[in-house]
Amino acid sequence: MSTIEKRPSTLWDYEAYAAIPFDGKRHEIIEGEHFVNPAPNLYHQEVSRHIQFQLYTQIELQGLGKVIDAPVDLQLSAHDIVQPDLVIVTSKRKHILTPTKIKGIPDLVIEILSPSNSDHDLKTKRKLYESAGVPEYWIVSPDEHYVLQLVYADGQYSGKPESELITMKLPPHAGVDLSPGW
Repeated sequence: MSTIEKRPSTLWDYEAYAAIPFDGKRHEIIEGEHFVNPAPNLYHQEVSRHIQFQLYTQIELQGLGKVIDAPVDLQLSAHDIVQPDLVIVTSKRKHILTPTKIKGIPDLVIEILSPSNSDHDLKTKRKLYESAGVPEYWIVSPDEHYVLQLVYADGQYSGKPESELITMKLPPHAGVDLSPGW
């Protein structure tokens, strides 16, 4: 379960975030609030690796962009710093990659649900990614064997759950077969 830690009368920013000592948990700042999530479980990590490998072979090995896994800082604004499970940054957006973080809007963000943080990914982070204009957001539910594929258009996300085969709606149109990972 995500917990919120508020600083009295001030919003968290990247400087405050970067000063958090390492404790093995995932720290995120959303709208200036500090969220703490437990480390993901083994099944979560296996599903993440399965998706990452397929996207890596289709995107990164082809020179079309980068497939980046957690932990990585994605800074969407001064007061929004998150650690998505997977982030795709195509070559046309490579300028957002810095030596220490991703600073800007990536092409695709993938979050894999865990029992401890599903509401955080389904509601809080969905709202954040939508308001930031992230072009595509996949919410993977390993327990229920579906991926909610959301595409940003006209200021909001729309999409539907897919069961096993999923393909990026935007270039480079990479696809993932989840059936072996379920």
